[in-house]
Amino acid sequence: MIALVTGGNRGIGLAIARGLREAGHDVIVGSRSGEAPEGLAAVAMDVTSTESVDAAVDWVEAEHGPVGVLVANAGITRDTLLVRLDDADLEAVIQANLVGAIRCARRVARGMIKAREGRIILLSSVVWALGSAGQVNYAAAKAGLIGAGRSLARELGSRGITTNVIAPGFIDTDMTAALSEEQRATILGQIPAGRYGTVDEVAAVAAFLAGPGAGYVNGAVIPVDGGLGMGH
Repeated sequence: MIALVTGGNRGIGLAIARGLREAGHDVIVGSRSGEAPEGLAAVAMDVTSTESVDAAVDWVEAEHGPVGVLVANAGITRDTLLVRLDDADLEAVIQANLVGAIRCARRVARGMIKAREGRIILLSSVVWALGSAGQVNYAAAKAGLIGAGRSLARELGSRGITTNVIAPGFIDTDMTAALSEEQRATILGQIPAGRYGTVDEVAAVAAFLAGPGAGYVNGAVIPVDGGLGMGH
């Protein structure tokens, strides 16, 4: 099955792309640069542009076939306190993290409906439920993905298409590596597992949701957060 992973050129997205490849999928990574990580195909895609998303999926369909698995992982952060949050950073985060995922789902759904099968996987965050000071824009976008995902599950479920959401907690990536020791200690003190997660642990959940064993899992929000969100 053809799998398209947006933002799949680094971090969690790259781990998911590699995990899906190992599971037997034909994986294409979507990124703004269009550069292919080693061993993977890639296509240039800007999820904030409908024209770019449509053109990218057109290319994938022409060169590889219809998309059977979409992992909407692309996203950005523009963290700042509310009183300093300007419209540009508000709009950029909502567009990249929420609207972009909906754009991608809208485009690939055409082929999935025709095939009467498909997997849509949205990448949210533990902050969708917990909130996070300085991340009003990001948390709002990630919470929006829950409503979008569950609505898609209801709308597309009768066509053999499942839509599920993964909500990672603090994962060991370049982003968390940039935190100070004090910040890291504070965060670790809140995680029952007592450690950061790995990108491969998130990828394993994505591979399950994309596989045949998850055919009756639909509209779910699956936390990968070491217990931080306690099931929210």
